[in-house]
Amino acid sequence: MFTTQRSRRSLAVLASAAVLALGLTACGGGSGGQAEGEVTELTVVAANSPWTEGLKTLATKYEEETGIAVTIEAYGNEQLNDNYKVKLNSSSSDFDVMAFQVQDVMREFSRNGWLADMTEYVSSDAEWNWEDFQPAARDAVELDGVVYGVPVMTERQIVYYRTDLLEAAGLEVPTTLEELETAIATLNDPENGVFGIAMRGSRVPLVTQLSSFLYSFGADFQDADGNASIDTPEAVEAIELYGNLLRQYGPPGVTNMGWVEASALFAQGRAAFYIDADSQAYTFLDEDNSSVVDTVGFAQFPEGPDGSKFYNIVPQTVGINEFSTKKDAAWEFIKWVTNEENTKWLLENETVPGARQSAWDDDAAVAKFPAGLVEIVRNVADHGVGHDRPQLEQVAAAREIVGGPVIAAIEGGDVSDAAASANTQFQDLLDSEN
Repeated sequence: MFTTQRSRRSLAVLASAAVLALGLTACGGGSGGQAEGEVTELTVVAANSPWTEGLKTLATKYEEETGIAVTIEAYGNEQLNDNYKVKLNSSSSDFDVMAFQVQDVMREFSRNGWLADMTEYVSSDAEWNWEDFQPAARDAVELDGVVYGVPVMTERQIVYYRTDLLEAAGLEVPTTLEELETAIATLNDPENGVFGIAMRGSRVPLVTQLSSFLYSFGADFQDADGNASIDTPEAVEAIELYGNLLRQYGPPGVTNMGWVEASALFAQGRAAFYIDADSQAYTFLDEDNSSVVDTVGFAQFPEGPDGSKFYNIVPQTVGINEFSTKKDAAWEFIKWVTNEENTKWLLENETVPGARQSAWDDDAAVAKFPAGLVEIVRNVADHGVGHDRPQLEQVAAAREIVGGPVIAAIEGGDVSDAAASANTQFQDLLDSEN
């Protein structure tokens, strides 16, 4: 892909570089007293991920074409965030481009003034085409009308199922939550070591997977005004369904299970259905670790009373350090690495699930992805919701609260009372941030 379109892209990038070299960019001096028009190097900080691995190859190509060297520093997520907080708290300009987890830190970082406003950048180039990015992904990187990054990885909640078990029982792939519950009940066979469903049942980890149930019932963690809303009739019904599925058809000890334990059960062939993120697909296609390689199927999250609405989140986005003295040069690099051609290259060569619809619509680019998964992503535009957890800075504390009613449902308790109590606590937490 690089060889066939290299000349056209080179001209475009070199033209951008020429503009920078002439000193026609809007921002002032770079590090070491350079004017931004004399930029010769950029520093990118990111989390370890398939996107970051692919970025290393692209960075070399960028230097070949523009003369601008790109240094990449990669860390584990926790170390990355700690590093950001130390450096940005002291207004460090040591790095220019920063990849970050949208739902974990964007609110905090933007409030602290650490992220550059990229609204004008993303809307200024029609050929680069911001509208090509999936709507849920664009929504995820925007806060109060300000765009803080470009999404470079996406993740959705899907249904994994055993094709052999459905076929043997004469069942179609469920397209509604009602059909899903019926299929799970039908295939639940614990006496022969197969449970109807495996999902996260541990209090905090389950919250993200509850989200699609909420959305498909017409509920959410918060209402349109940002107030707690997990005690609405729709939310309670969604919570009851999630809990009932695990209580009646899930494995023993489910309240101690996160995605690691639940996915292992499905990989071992001990569950008919597994509902979680599509990023786990290759776990079940690994012959060394999965017994369902030839029998795993992929399906879109089923329709509830309000349709099929599932999270389509951005686990990693790329933005600009507000304290960088090379903002325009940083944007030129971001624009290049996230253009349509390079997004397709990452999809095809590194199996990086990007956010551009055009990349997913390209048969060659998605050839290495399971066909069932590709179809789900191609159809995500009308279904995706850009968050999978409560939207506030104290998200860990919120997840602890929101998970409570689900535990009550799993244990057969009074879900309405548990939801009302949790909603009060959640609202108190929201109020503490206002």
